[in-house]
Amino acid sequence: MRFISFLKWLLIVIAIVAVGLFLNFYLPSKDVVRIVGVDVKRADLRGRDQSSPEGDSSVRTRDVRYINAISPSRKPRVYWNEDTGWGFPWYFKFDSGNLQAEAQDAISTLENPRWYVVNHYGWRITMFSMYPNAISIREVSGPDHTTIPWFNIVFLIVAALLLLTIWRLVVKLRRGRAEP
Repeated sequence: MRFISFLKWLLIVIAIVAVGLFLNFYLPSKDVVRIVGVDVKRADLRGRDQSSPEGDSSVRTRDVRYINAISPSRKPRVYWNEDTGWGFPWYFKFDSGNLQAEAQDAISTLENPRWYVVNHYGWRITMFSMYPNAISIREVSGPDHTTIPWFNIVFLIVAALLLLTIWRLVVKLRRGRAEP
């Protein structure tokens, strides 16, 4: 019986950690950075051509945009700049070209720095060449600018209230079944 209880709590902890990692990846984050450059690289995507009856392997080519930045602690930050469109996550970003132009206009030097807040989601994992996707940029007064993640706070409060409501409904339904 102890093993079942331990296993139950282990699964609950794993589920909570998984949900936490999911939210940490997809909820927006903000970094204060100095933008130092932009890149557009051609990428080949290999895959099966679904329109072909034989399912031939095909190569599609597309441009991938990057925004290069430096944090106040002089660490490099690279952001991927791609539209999310109507798909998940639902940021409805259709302006990656405009964001690239804004980032190019925001380039500054170490002698004359201009600081920006880059709103993004995702993680930078160098081993997998994985970059966070930039959503927007805006200029701030300096590198010591602090941001409050209002969207994340409201989202988490609403999610917690929704989960609490569902929990209470389940408990009420269980009580109704157990007691005649």
